[in-house]
Amino acid sequence: MATFFFFLLSFLICFHLSSAEPFIGVNYGQVADNLPPPSATAKLLKSTSIEKVRLYGADPAIIKALANTEIGIVIGAANGDIPSLASDPNSAAQWINSNVLPFYPASKIILITVGNEVLTTNDPNLINQLLPAMQNMQNAINGASLGGKIKVSTVHSMAVLGQSDPPSSGLFSPSYQPALKGLLQFQKDNGSPFAINPYPFFAYQSDSRPETLAFCLFQPNAGRVDSGNGIKYMNMFDAQVDSVHSALSAMGFKDVEIMVAETGWPYSGDSNEVGPSIENAKAYNGNLIAHLKSMVGTPLMPGKSVDTYLFALYDEDLKPGPCSERAFGLYKPDLSMVYDVGISKSSQTPSTPVTPQPKPTATGWCVPKAGISDAQLQSSLDYACGQGIDCSPIQPGGACFEPNTIASHAAYAMNLYYQSSAKNPWNCDFSQTATLTSQNPSYNNCIYPGGST
Repeated sequence: MATFFFFLLSFLICFHLSSAEPFIGVNYGQVADNLPPPSATAKLLKSTSIEKVRLYGADPAIIKALANTEIGIVIGAANGDIPSLASDPNSAAQWINSNVLPFYPASKIILITVGNEVLTTNDPNLINQLLPAMQNMQNAINGASLGGKIKVSTVHSMAVLGQSDPPSSGLFSPSYQPALKGLLQFQKDNGSPFAINPYPFFAYQSDSRPETLAFCLFQPNAGRVDSGNGIKYMNMFDAQVDSVHSALSAMGFKDVEIMVAETGWPYSGDSNEVGPSIENAKAYNGNLIAHLKSMVGTPLMPGKSVDTYLFALYDEDLKPGPCSERAFGLYKPDLSMVYDVGISKSSQTPSTPVTPQPKPTATGWCVPKAGISDAQLQSSLDYACGQGIDCSPIQPGGACFEPNTIASHAAYAMNLYYQSSAKNPWNCDFSQTATLTSQNPSYNNCIYPGGST
Protein backbone atom coordinates (compact mmCIF):
# COMPACT_ATOMS: atom_id res chain seq x y z
CA MET A 1 0.00 0.00 0.00
CA ALA A 2 2.93 2.36 0.60
CA THR A 3 3.65 2.33 -3.14
CA PHE A 4 0.06 3.27 -3.88
CA PHE A 5 0.02 6.18 -1.42
CA PHE A 6 3.36 7.45 -2.76
CA PHE A 7 1.94 7.38 -6.30
CA LEU A 8 -1.22 9.12 -5.13
CA LEU A 9 0.76 11.85 -3.37
CA SER A 10 2.94 12.36 -6.45
CA PHE A 11 -0.13 12.51 -8.68
CA LEU A 12 -1.87 15.06 -6.44
CA ILE A 13 1.26 17.23 -6.35
CA CYS A 14 1.58 17.08 -10.14
CA PHE A 15 -2.13 17.82 -10.51
CA HIS A 16 -1.83 20.86 -8.27
CA LEU A 17 1.19 22.16 -10.15
CA SER A 18 -0.49 21.63 -13.51
CA SER A 19 -3.84 23.18 -12.63
CA ALA A 20 -2.81 26.16 -14.76
CA GLU A 21 -0.50 25.55 -17.67
CA PRO A 22 1.71 28.43 -18.81
CA PHE A 23 2.18 26.67 -22.16
CA ILE A 24 -1.53 26.44 -23.09
CA GLY A 25 -3.06 29.41 -24.86
CA VAL A 26 -6.01 30.13 -27.13
CA ASN A 27 -6.65 32.20 -30.25
CA TYR A 28 -9.27 34.93 -29.91
CA GLY A 29 -10.36 35.81 -33.44
CA GLN A 30 -12.96 38.47 -34.10
CA VAL A 31 -14.25 37.86 -37.63
CA ALA A 32 -17.76 37.63 -36.20
CA ASP A 33 -20.78 39.77 -35.39
CA ASN A 34 -22.06 37.86 -32.36
CA LEU A 35 -19.18 37.74 -29.88
CA PRO A 36 -19.72 38.49 -26.18
CA PRO A 37 -18.25 41.71 -24.74
CA PRO A 38 -14.54 41.61 -23.84
CA SER A 39 -15.32 41.84 -20.12
CA ALA A 40 -17.38 38.63 -20.30
CA THR A 41 -14.59 36.93 -22.25
CA ALA A 42 -12.01 37.95 -19.65
CA LYS A 43 -14.20 36.44 -16.92
CA LEU A 44 -14.59 33.25 -18.98
CA LEU A 45 -10.84 32.92 -19.49
CA LYS A 46 -10.20 33.33 -15.76
CA SER A 47 -12.48 30.34 -15.14
CA THR A 48 -10.20 28.14 -17.27
CA SER A 49 -6.62 26.87 -17.09
CA ILE A 50 -5.76 28.89 -20.23
CA GLU A 51 -2.89 31.24 -19.41
CA LYS A 52 -2.31 33.00 -22.73
CA VAL A 53 -4.46 34.60 -25.41
CA ARG A 54 -3.47 35.43 -28.96
CA LEU A 55 -5.17 38.33 -30.71
CA TYR A 56 -4.78 38.89 -34.43
CA GLY A 57 -4.83 42.64 -33.94
CA ALA A 58 -4.55 44.96 -30.95
CA ASP A 59 -8.14 45.66 -29.94
CA PRO A 60 -7.87 48.12 -27.03
CA ALA A 61 -11.14 46.99 -25.42
CA ILE A 62 -9.91 43.39 -25.22
CA ILE A 63 -6.40 44.33 -24.04
CA LYS A 64 -7.93 46.53 -21.35
CA ALA A 65 -10.43 43.85 -20.28
CA LEU A 66 -7.55 41.44 -19.68
CA ALA A 67 -5.79 43.86 -17.32
CA ASN A 68 -4.85 42.40 -13.92
CA THR A 69 -5.82 38.86 -14.96
CA GLU A 70 -2.18 37.66 -15.29
CA ILE A 71 -3.19 36.20 -18.67
CA GLY A 72 -0.38 36.61 -21.18
CA ILE A 73 -1.45 38.52 -24.31
CA VAL A 74 -0.10 38.19 -27.84
CA ILE A 75 -1.03 41.15 -30.04
CA GLY A 76 -0.52 41.51 -33.76
CA ALA A 77 0.32 44.04 -36.43
CA ALA A 78 -1.52 43.23 -39.67
CA ASN A 79 0.12 42.45 -43.01
CA GLY A 80 -1.16 45.81 -44.20
CA ASP A 81 0.86 47.56 -41.47
CA ILE A 82 4.17 46.06 -42.62
CA PRO A 83 5.12 48.62 -45.34
CA SER A 84 4.81 51.61 -43.01
CA LEU A 85 6.48 49.79 -40.10
CA ALA A 86 9.38 48.84 -42.38
CA SER A 87 9.90 52.24 -43.97
CA ASP A 88 9.51 54.51 -40.94
CA PRO A 89 10.88 53.84 -37.44
CA ASN A 90 8.50 56.50 -36.14
CA SER A 91 5.58 54.40 -37.38
CA ALA A 92 6.75 51.51 -35.20
CA ALA A 93 7.23 53.84 -32.22
CA GLN A 94 3.72 55.19 -32.73
CA TRP A 95 2.36 51.63 -32.92
CA ILE A 96 3.94 50.84 -29.54
CA ASN A 97 2.72 54.15 -28.10
CA SER A 98 -0.85 53.36 -29.17
CA ASN A 99 -1.13 49.62 -28.61
CA VAL A 100 1.23 48.78 -25.77
CA LEU A 101 2.17 51.65 -23.47
CA PRO A 102 -1.39 52.64 -22.39
CA PHE A 103 -2.03 49.10 -21.15
CA TYR A 104 1.29 47.59 -20.03
CA PRO A 105 2.10 46.16 -17.47
CA ALA A 106 -1.45 45.81 -16.07
CA SER A 107 -2.28 44.00 -19.29
CA LYS A 108 0.41 41.34 -19.60
CA ILE A 109 1.50 41.80 -23.22
CA ILE A 110 4.21 39.21 -23.91
CA LEU A 111 4.60 39.06 -27.69
CA ILE A 112 3.93 41.11 -30.81
CA THR A 113 3.47 39.24 -34.07
CA VAL A 114 4.29 41.28 -37.15
CA GLY A 115 2.16 39.90 -39.97
CA ASN A 116 0.50 36.51 -40.39
CA GLU A 117 1.77 33.88 -42.86
CA VAL A 118 3.59 36.57 -44.86
CA LEU A 119 6.05 34.29 -46.67
CA THR A 120 3.33 32.15 -48.21
CA THR A 121 1.60 35.22 -49.67
CA ASN A 122 4.50 34.99 -52.17
CA ASP A 123 4.42 38.80 -52.39
CA PRO A 124 8.11 39.70 -52.81
CA ASN A 125 7.66 43.31 -51.66
CA LEU A 126 5.86 42.27 -48.46
CA ILE A 127 8.38 39.49 -47.78
CA ASN A 128 11.32 41.89 -48.20
CA GLN A 129 9.72 44.40 -45.83
CA LEU A 130 8.98 41.87 -43.07
CA LEU A 131 12.40 41.82 -41.41
CA PRO A 132 12.84 45.66 -41.42
CA ALA A 133 9.34 45.96 -39.91
CA MET A 134 10.25 43.50 -37.14
CA GLN A 135 13.56 45.28 -36.52
CA ASN A 136 11.85 48.66 -36.23
CA MET A 137 9.25 47.18 -33.89
CA GLN A 138 12.03 45.71 -31.72
CA ASN A 139 13.85 49.05 -31.65
CA ALA A 140 10.63 50.78 -30.61
CA ILE A 141 10.20 48.28 -27.78
CA ASN A 142 13.80 48.84 -26.70
CA GLY A 143 13.20 52.59 -26.86
CA ALA A 144 10.27 52.17 -24.47
CA SER A 145 12.53 50.23 -22.05
CA LEU A 146 10.59 47.04 -22.65
CA GLY A 147 13.38 45.08 -24.37
CA GLY A 148 13.39 41.48 -23.14
CA LYS A 149 9.93 41.86 -21.64
CA ILE A 150 7.96 41.87 -24.89
CA LYS A 151 9.22 39.79 -27.82
CA VAL A 152 8.71 40.31 -31.55
CA SER A 153 7.95 37.49 -33.98
CA THR A 154 5.89 36.61 -37.05
CA VAL A 155 3.65 33.63 -37.76
CA HIS A 156 4.19 31.06 -40.52
CA SER A 157 2.08 28.51 -42.33
CA MET A 158 3.38 24.93 -42.42
CA ALA A 159 3.67 25.54 -46.17
CA VAL A 160 7.07 27.21 -45.53
CA LEU A 161 8.37 23.63 -45.27
CA GLY A 162 9.41 22.11 -48.55
CA GLN A 163 9.88 18.73 -46.87
CA SER A 164 8.36 17.41 -43.64
CA ASP A 165 8.07 13.62 -43.88
CA PRO A 166 9.78 11.93 -42.15
CA PRO A 167 10.23 14.55 -39.41
CA SER A 168 14.03 14.13 -39.35
CA SER A 169 14.15 15.26 -42.99
CA GLY A 170 12.30 18.53 -42.33
CA LEU A 171 13.55 21.37 -44.55
CA PHE A 172 12.30 24.83 -45.38
CA SER A 173 11.40 25.37 -49.02
CA PRO A 174 14.47 26.73 -50.89
CA SER A 175 12.45 29.71 -52.14
CA TYR A 176 11.79 30.85 -48.56
CA GLN A 177 15.23 30.16 -47.11
CA PRO A 178 16.83 33.55 -48.01
CA ALA A 179 14.08 35.43 -46.15
CA LEU A 180 14.05 32.95 -43.28
CA LYS A 181 17.78 33.25 -42.71
CA GLY A 182 17.47 36.92 -41.83
CA LEU A 183 14.31 36.40 -39.78
CA LEU A 184 15.83 33.53 -37.80
CA GLN A 185 19.02 35.45 -37.07
CA PHE A 186 16.85 38.29 -35.72
CA GLN A 187 14.88 35.82 -33.60
CA LYS A 188 18.01 34.14 -32.28
CA ASP A 189 19.52 37.52 -31.36
CA ASN A 190 16.35 38.64 -29.57
CA GLY A 191 15.21 35.34 -28.05
CA SER A 192 11.84 35.31 -29.76
CA PRO A 193 9.96 32.15 -30.81
CA PHE A 194 9.51 30.76 -34.32
CA ALA A 195 5.71 30.69 -34.60
CA ILE A 196 4.10 28.05 -36.81
CA ASN A 197 0.55 26.80 -37.54
CA PRO A 198 0.49 22.97 -37.62
CA TYR A 199 -2.92 21.40 -38.27
CA PRO A 200 -3.14 17.59 -38.15
CA PHE A 201 -6.74 18.15 -39.34
CA PHE A 202 -5.49 19.21 -42.76
CA ALA A 203 -3.05 16.29 -42.84
CA TYR A 204 -5.98 13.94 -42.25
CA GLN A 205 -8.03 15.61 -44.98
CA SER A 206 -5.30 14.72 -47.48
CA ASP A 207 -5.00 11.13 -46.17
CA SER A 208 -8.33 10.02 -44.71
CA ARG A 209 -7.47 6.44 -43.73
CA PRO A 210 -8.74 5.30 -40.28
CA GLU A 211 -5.18 4.75 -39.06
CA THR A 212 -4.32 8.33 -40.04
CA LEU A 213 -7.28 9.64 -38.04
CA ALA A 214 -6.09 7.74 -34.95
CA PHE A 215 -2.56 9.10 -35.51
CA CYS A 216 -3.92 12.66 -35.79
CA LEU A 217 -6.23 12.40 -32.75
CA PHE A 218 -3.58 11.03 -30.32
CA GLN A 219 -5.51 7.75 -30.22
CA PRO A 220 -4.00 4.24 -30.13
CA ASN A 221 -2.30 3.41 -33.42
CA ALA A 222 0.64 1.43 -34.73
CA GLY A 223 2.80 4.55 -34.91
CA ARG A 224 5.02 5.70 -37.76
CA VAL A 225 8.75 5.06 -37.80
CA ASP A 226 11.01 7.89 -39.00
CA SER A 227 13.20 6.19 -41.59
CA GLY A 228 15.93 8.74 -40.94
CA ASN A 229 16.55 8.02 -37.26
CA GLY A 230 14.36 5.02 -36.36
CA ILE A 231 12.20 7.01 -33.92
CA LYS A 232 8.58 5.88 -33.74
CA TYR A 233 6.03 8.71 -33.74
CA MET A 234 2.68 8.07 -32.08
CA ASN A 235 0.88 11.26 -33.17
CA MET A 236 0.86 13.76 -36.03
CA PHE A 237 1.32 16.84 -33.80
CA ASP A 238 4.73 15.67 -32.58
CA ALA A 239 5.71 14.71 -36.12
CA GLN A 240 4.77 18.14 -37.49
CA VAL A 241 6.51 20.06 -34.68
CA ASP A 242 9.65 17.93 -34.98
CA SER A 243 9.76 18.49 -38.75
CA VAL A 244 9.94 22.23 -37.98
CA HIS A 245 12.69 21.56 -35.43
CA SER A 246 14.63 19.61 -38.07
CA ALA A 247 14.19 22.44 -40.57
CA LEU A 248 15.47 24.97 -38.03
CA SER A 249 18.44 22.73 -37.25
CA ALA A 250 19.25 22.36 -40.96
CA MET A 251 19.41 26.17 -41.21
CA GLY A 252 21.71 26.36 -38.17
CA PHE A 253 19.05 27.67 -35.76
CA LYS A 254 18.18 24.62 -33.64
CA ASP A 255 18.14 26.73 -30.46
CA VAL A 256 15.32 29.02 -31.63
CA GLU A 257 12.23 28.08 -29.63
CA ILE A 258 9.17 26.85 -31.50
CA MET A 259 5.72 28.23 -30.70
CA VAL A 260 2.53 26.68 -32.04
CA ALA A 261 0.54 29.80 -32.86
CA GLU A 262 -2.51 27.88 -34.08
CA THR A 263 -3.76 24.31 -33.98
CA GLY A 264 -7.25 22.92 -33.69
CA TRP A 265 -9.98 20.73 -35.13
CA PRO A 266 -13.44 21.78 -36.37
CA TYR A 267 -16.52 20.23 -34.79
CA SER A 268 -18.70 20.73 -37.87
CA GLY A 269 -18.28 21.00 -41.62
CA ASP A 270 -19.90 20.71 -45.02
CA SER A 271 -21.19 17.30 -46.11
CA ASN A 272 -18.21 16.84 -48.43
CA GLU A 273 -15.60 17.65 -45.77
CA VAL A 274 -13.69 14.76 -44.22
CA GLY A 275 -13.02 14.82 -40.48
CA PRO A 276 -15.11 17.53 -38.79
CA SER A 277 -17.22 16.26 -35.86
CA ILE A 278 -17.77 16.99 -32.20
CA GLU A 279 -16.21 13.64 -31.32
CA ASN A 280 -13.05 14.27 -33.36
CA ALA A 281 -12.66 17.87 -32.19
CA LYS A 282 -13.06 16.83 -28.56
CA ALA A 283 -10.57 13.99 -29.00
CA TYR A 284 -7.95 16.17 -30.72
CA ASN A 285 -8.07 19.14 -28.37
CA GLY A 286 -8.62 17.07 -25.22
CA ASN A 287 -5.79 14.66 -26.01
CA LEU A 288 -3.50 17.48 -27.15
CA ILE A 289 -4.00 19.25 -23.82
CA ALA A 290 -3.33 16.00 -21.93
CA HIS A 291 -0.21 15.47 -24.04
CA LEU A 292 1.04 18.99 -23.27
CA LYS A 293 0.28 18.57 -19.56
CA SER A 294 2.29 15.35 -19.46
CA MET A 295 5.44 17.38 -20.28
CA VAL A 296 6.74 14.38 -22.25
CA GLY A 297 7.54 16.70 -25.17
CA THR A 298 8.30 15.48 -28.68
CA PRO A 299 10.88 12.82 -29.62
CA LEU A 300 13.36 15.48 -30.77
CA MET A 301 12.52 17.91 -27.93
CA PRO A 302 11.74 15.71 -24.92
CA GLY A 303 10.86 16.81 -21.41
CA LYS A 304 9.14 20.11 -22.17
CA SER A 305 5.96 21.29 -23.81
CA VAL A 306 5.92 23.69 -26.74
CA ASP A 307 3.88 26.87 -26.18
CA THR A 308 0.62 26.00 -27.95
CA TYR A 309 -2.34 28.24 -28.80
CA LEU A 310 -5.56 26.35 -29.50
CA PHE A 311 -7.72 27.54 -32.36
CA ALA A 312 -10.09 28.94 -31.29
CA LEU A 313 -11.90 30.48 -28.35
CA TYR A 314 -15.07 31.22 -30.34
CA ASP A 315 -16.50 30.41 -33.75
CA GLU A 316 -16.08 33.26 -36.22
CA ASP A 317 -19.36 33.35 -38.14
CA LEU A 318 -18.19 35.84 -40.79
CA LYS A 319 -15.17 33.87 -41.99
CA PRO A 320 -15.31 32.83 -45.65
CA GLY A 321 -14.65 29.35 -46.97
CA PRO A 322 -16.09 25.93 -46.11
CA CYS A 323 -18.36 25.46 -43.09
CA SER A 324 -15.49 24.06 -41.01
CA GLU A 325 -13.79 27.49 -41.06
CA ARG A 326 -16.64 28.76 -38.87
CA ALA A 327 -16.67 25.78 -36.49
CA PHE A 328 -13.39 25.71 -34.56
CA GLY A 329 -14.69 27.37 -31.38
CA LEU A 330 -14.39 25.84 -27.92
CA TYR A 331 -17.11 28.15 -26.60
CA LYS A 332 -20.39 29.50 -27.93
CA PRO A 333 -21.20 33.24 -27.89
CA ASP A 334 -23.41 32.60 -24.83
CA LEU A 335 -20.19 31.43 -23.05
CA SER A 336 -21.30 27.79 -22.82
CA MET A 337 -18.91 25.06 -23.97
CA VAL A 338 -19.31 23.60 -27.43
CA TYR A 339 -17.68 20.49 -25.90
CA ASP A 340 -15.59 19.91 -22.77
CA VAL A 341 -11.83 19.46 -23.18
CA GLY A 342 -11.03 19.69 -19.48
CA ILE A 343 -9.85 23.32 -19.29
CA SER A 344 -12.53 24.58 -16.91
CA LYS A 345 -11.25 25.13 -13.37
CA SER A 346 -14.63 23.98 -12.10
CA SER A 347 -15.96 20.49 -12.73
CA GLN A 348 -19.39 22.03 -13.05
CA THR A 349 -20.46 24.98 -15.17
CA PRO A 350 -23.76 26.87 -15.38
CA SER A 351 -24.47 25.19 -18.72
CA THR A 352 -24.03 21.71 -17.21
CA PRO A 353 -25.10 21.94 -13.56
CA VAL A 354 -25.04 18.18 -13.01
CA THR A 355 -23.32 15.53 -15.11
CA PRO A 356 -22.86 11.84 -14.46
CA GLN A 357 -19.15 12.03 -15.33
CA PRO A 358 -17.50 13.02 -12.01
CA LYS A 359 -18.56 9.86 -10.17
CA PRO A 360 -16.99 7.24 -12.46
CA THR A 361 -13.90 9.30 -13.09
CA ALA A 362 -13.36 9.82 -9.35
CA THR A 363 -13.75 6.16 -8.38
CA GLY A 364 -13.04 4.12 -11.50
CA TRP A 365 -10.26 2.16 -13.13
CA CYS A 366 -9.74 2.00 -16.89
CA VAL A 367 -9.59 -1.57 -18.21
CA PRO A 368 -9.88 -3.30 -21.62
CA LYS A 369 -13.30 -4.43 -22.77
CA ALA A 370 -13.87 -8.16 -23.15
CA GLY A 371 -13.12 -9.75 -26.50
CA ILE A 372 -10.47 -7.26 -27.67
CA SER A 373 -7.74 -8.77 -29.84
CA ASP A 374 -4.09 -8.89 -28.78
CA ALA A 375 -3.21 -6.72 -31.81
CA GLN A 376 -5.55 -3.95 -30.64
CA LEU A 377 -4.33 -4.28 -27.05
CA GLN A 378 -0.69 -4.12 -28.19
CA SER A 379 -1.50 -0.90 -30.04
CA SER A 380 -3.06 0.58 -26.89
CA LEU A 381 -0.10 -0.62 -24.79
CA ASP A 382 2.42 0.98 -27.18
CA TYR A 383 0.41 4.19 -27.27
CA ALA A 384 0.00 4.53 -23.49
CA CYS A 385 3.66 3.79 -22.71
CA GLY A 386 4.68 6.25 -25.43
CA GLN A 387 2.97 9.12 -23.62
CA GLY A 388 5.49 9.47 -20.80
CA ILE A 389 3.88 7.27 -18.13
CA ASP A 390 5.99 4.89 -16.02
CA CYS A 391 5.63 1.42 -17.56
CA SER A 392 8.47 -0.13 -15.52
CA PRO A 393 6.06 -2.20 -13.35
CA ILE A 394 5.17 -4.28 -16.45
CA GLN A 395 8.81 -4.80 -17.44
CA PRO A 396 10.63 -8.03 -16.40
CA GLY A 397 11.08 -7.98 -12.62
CA GLY A 398 8.32 -5.38 -12.14
CA ALA A 399 5.43 -5.92 -9.71
CA CYS A 400 2.93 -6.24 -12.59
CA PHE A 401 5.04 -8.19 -15.11
CA GLU A 402 3.32 -11.48 -14.24
CA PRO A 403 1.14 -12.72 -15.80
CA ASN A 404 3.29 -11.97 -18.84
CA THR A 405 0.42 -11.42 -21.28
CA ILE A 406 -0.42 -8.57 -23.62
CA ALA A 407 -3.87 -8.30 -22.04
CA SER A 408 -2.48 -7.90 -18.51
CA HIS A 409 0.24 -5.43 -19.50
CA ALA A 410 -2.17 -3.39 -21.63
CA ALA A 411 -4.68 -3.20 -18.77
CA TYR A 412 -2.04 -1.75 -16.42
CA ALA A 413 -0.76 0.77 -19.00
CA MET A 414 -4.22 1.90 -20.13
CA ASN A 415 -5.28 2.51 -16.53
CA LEU A 416 -2.08 4.37 -15.66
CA TYR A 417 -2.48 6.59 -18.74
CA TYR A 418 -6.07 7.33 -17.73
CA GLN A 419 -5.20 8.10 -14.09
CA SER A 420 -2.29 10.34 -15.18
CA SER A 421 -4.44 12.32 -17.63
CA ALA A 422 -7.33 14.69 -17.00
CA LYS A 423 -9.45 11.59 -16.23
CA ASN A 424 -12.06 12.55 -18.79
CA PRO A 425 -14.08 9.64 -20.21
CA TRP A 426 -12.32 9.96 -23.57
CA ASN A 427 -8.99 9.33 -21.86
CA CYS A 428 -10.33 5.79 -21.29
CA ASP A 429 -11.55 5.17 -24.82
CA PHE A 430 -8.55 3.74 -26.73
CA SER A 431 -10.54 3.55 -29.96
CA GLN A 432 -13.49 2.04 -28.08
CA THR A 433 -11.46 -0.86 -26.68
CA ALA A 434 -11.54 0.23 -23.00
CA THR A 435 -14.11 1.01 -20.36
CA LEU A 436 -14.32 2.31 -16.79
CA THR A 437 -15.02 -0.11 -13.94
CA SER A 438 -15.64 0.28 -10.21
CA GLN A 439 -13.92 -3.07 -9.50
CA ASN A 440 -10.30 -2.71 -8.44
CA PRO A 441 -8.15 -4.81 -10.82
CA SER A 442 -5.13 -4.80 -8.45
CA TYR A 443 -3.70 -8.19 -7.51
CA ASN A 444 -0.90 -9.46 -5.24
CA ASN A 445 1.74 -6.70 -5.17
CA CYS A 446 0.49 -5.17 -8.42
CA ILE A 447 -1.33 -2.03 -7.42
CA TYR A 448 -3.48 -0.25 -10.02
CA PRO A 449 -3.65 3.47 -9.15
CA GLY A 450 -7.12 4.94 -9.06
CA GLY A 451 -10.41 4.30 -7.37
CA SER A 452 -11.62 6.06 -4.25
CA THR A 453 -8.99 7.28 -1.85
